Amino acid sequence: MPTEHLSFPRQHARTQRFTLGAPRAFTVAPDGSRVVFLRSASGTERAQALWVLDLEGEPHERPVADPAALLAGAGEQLSAAERARRERSREGGAGIVGYAVDEAVETAAFTLSGRLYVADLRPGGTSPAPVRQLDVPGPVIDPRPSPDGRYVAYTVRGALRVVAADGGGDRAVAEPEAESVTYGLAEFAAAEEMDRSRGFWWAPDSSALLVERADDAPVARWWIADPARPAAEPARVAYPSAGTPNAEVRLFAYPLDGAGRTEIGWDRKRYPYLARLGWDAHGPLLLVQSRDQRGQLYLAADPATGETRMVHADEDPRWLDLHAGAPARTPDGRLVRITDEGGARVLAVGDRPLTSDAFHVRGLLDVGADDLLVQVSAGPGAEEPETGEIHVLRVNELGTERVSTGAGVHGAARGGPVTVLVSSTLERPGQRARVLREGEEIAVVASHAESPVIAPRPTLTRAGKSKIPAVVLLPSGYREGDGPLPVLLDPYGGPHGQRVLAAHNAHLTSQWFADQGFAVIVADGRGSPGHSPAWEKAIHHEFTATLDDQVEAVHALAEEFPLDLSRVSIRGWSYGGYLSALAVLRRPDVFHAGIAGAPVTDWRLYDTHYTERYLGDPAEADGEVYARNSLVTDEGLSAAAAQHRPLMIVHGLADDNVVAAHTLRLSSALLAAGRPHEVLPLSGVTHMTPQEQVAENLLLLQVDFLKRSLGMA
Repeated sequence: MPTEHLSFPRQHARTQRFTLGAPRAFTVAPDGSRVVFLRSASGTERAQALWVLDLEGEPHERPVADPAALLAGAGEQLSAAERARRERSREGGAGIVGYAVDEAVETAAFTLSGRLYVADLRPGGTSPAPVRQLDVPGPVIDPRPSPDGRYVAYTVRGALRVVAADGGGDRAVAEPEAESVTYGLAEFAAAEEMDRSRGFWWAPDSSALLVERADDAPVARWWIADPARPAAEPARVAYPSAGTPNAEVRLFAYPLDGAGRTEIGWDRKRYPYLARLGWDAHGPLLLVQSRDQRGQLYLAADPATGETRMVHADEDPRWLDLHAGAPARTPDGRLVRITDEGGARVLAVGDRPLTSDAFHVRGLLDVGADDLLVQVSAGPGAEEPETGEIHVLRVNELGTERVSTGAGVHGAARGGPVTVLVSSTLERPGQRARVLREGEEIAVVASHAESPVIAPRPTLTRAGKSKIPAVVLLPSGYREGDGPLPVLLDPYGGPHGQRVLAAHNAHLTSQWFADQGFAVIVADGRGSPGHSPAWEKAIHHEFTATLDDQVEAVHALAEEFPLDLSRVSIRGWSYGGYLSALAVLRRPDVFHAGIAGAPVTDWRLYDTHYTERYLGDPAEADGEVYARNSLVTDEGLSAAAAQHRPLMIVHGLADDNVVAAHTLRLSSALLAAGRPHEVLPLSGVTHMTPQEQVAENLLLLQVDFLKRSLGMA
């Protein structure tokens, strides 16, 4: 069916939210000679291929590895471990979904259908670069070349193995002693909540490996069943819910010469979380956190002796955030970290902050010989709020320089003199990947992503006395004088989930809902990222503050926009689903209908690292903090108002992140309280909804429910 005849819901689902066909996962060679990236062949093709943009001479793209050719037309076969890894990273694509390279970016390793492949990234004329499948045990997970490109380390069935890049000498480096033990894989808490997806690290000289050993024997076992397939055995998963034991994590150094392993030691009882790890010319650098995440240590390690030395310590009365790319070290060995000082989130080198409160530092992108590349948004001391904007900044001891230009959302990857600047703006759909050499554009990486059949018309603003970042979208055909509109709040509303962005595609679904006859509001209240440490940490022990901000936003915006406050609804997924149900149950005076997708309803059933960061240890809180912030307790509904409002609850039955028990407990409590509600169970669906028909029909069913509930014709 031609794209122009597709409805937006079908196009949105078929293109996986318009991400297919767009280049991603950029790596730049340190000499600036090439850029490596992933991209599928079209805006509806799920299978990602590996590409190179050669920059020597006239820039030109060439394919390196095509999954269709490598599999000879056969379908992919994914192991349970690989499916779980993709779920943790929210990876909905297919084909080559990730790769790793050597230091020179001449060799890449990747998996396809559980098999290990190695590709030569250097130019080879007009033909695709040679790609070799290595004959090793499978199914392979997370292969990574050594820095010198001579070896590839990989994990398989809980063991870490190493093979020569030519396929010879395959051997086990570390093998699990029990079924509960894995080597070289990130444990659940790290992969789901710490944004640490890897479990082994090469020495810079390729002589040794640091390897995580994770034992999840202490972790409680849960069962994820598919009621639509009663003959299928339930999946047994280790899930560390709040207040219960985590996996036991240890770290070992393994020399490639087989001389025997050495354990890297630190006070694991006090600092059980291995949050970050890197290995540079100055040795291994660890960031370890306490269970309550109020204390953390930066440790330098000696892989020969296993001894560690504290480089720096941080403490915070609420919690310490983890940041992309940090910590790191400068070429001369100074510690680079992102820290909260003086009410701002700053970049510090050694003990010296290099950025001011004009910036809110979000992540470290690259450490160069003379500067650092960081991603920032406007901080509490900025002259202009720059609502929804994210920029790339060069930082050194002399000051800062903005790399990105124009209002938008910008990110970057850099190698030597070359930077790939990836930008999204309100004016144009998708992203544009520009290749810059010393600041001058030399190429643009082609995108095959589809253009949406609708165009959003967002108004970015700040709402109320709290100046809550917000977006308002009205129907495309709305004219002044048409009168007030039913309202739909469309938030995520919680930690890590910024929705108010100066980017076209960020508002497509909200605009589609607006075109169904709603005034749509997206508000990023307290707890959402990108503003200031105080803004993010205002929800400590009080998730209900995020509901207060949604109420403030809708009331304030009603003074400027045509909002019918007698017909206000709310929808959301994950934390947004929790917020939607919270709104209907706690504030029926404001909200008249809600849709809760995959909501956390009892915070005792969510994972340790996330939940305890914000709500603390359930035992220490005596249940009061958890009861106040949860929708249900063992006694039934928690703090629900007397008035009933329509509520639709949607949940994937295969969800192993927010398990379906959350929805079942809420539904049981609602039924016991005599409150009508609707439950939409999604068989075989996880926390993501990548299935095309499911994703499309979910949007259509939500509109139908909202119109029925609000009395819209």
